[in-house]
Amino acid sequence: MPKFDLDTIDRRIVSELQNDARLTNVELADRVGLSPSPCLRRVKRLERDGIINGYRAVLERDRVGLGFSVFVGVKIDGHANDRAINFENTVCAMPEVIACHLVSGDADYFLEVVVPDLDAYQHFLVGKLLELPIVREVRSNIAIQTRKAGAPLPLGHLG
Repeated sequence: MPKFDLDTIDRRIVSELQNDARLTNVELADRVGLSPSPCLRRVKRLERDGIINGYRAVLERDRVGLGFSVFVGVKIDGHANDRAINFENTVCAMPEVIACHLVSGDADYFLEVVVPDLDAYQHFLVGKLLELPIVREVRSNIAIQTRKAGAPLPLGHLG
């Protein structure tokens, strides 16, 4: 079990940054009740310790031409560690794959794939994913409508 060394202020900092990573340090410090210097030191420590692992813009998929989302269950042949790691590295390098999870259950991996349309998904599926020799079976689940995505992590368990 990982160790969580986040006090109340650290939790407030990460919560505020999850909601708006564009906050200036002065705005963030004001929201969490610190002066700017200690706030910045805490943010830098959270980054250094790997609690905060990056900042990004969340894009509206439809507006950038990537409105077709598919959740793909993949079964692989055998589970030799080196072959599975090679599969993971290959799949994670594919720009269409925005998430890759090793899972239990009917599939071995669960991928989230975003592409412009069904034709692009077919090209991805046939031209990339099914070309991998380790892939035994693929089950595609097409998202009809997305009601929630990219939400902040729920940090209530931290105290």
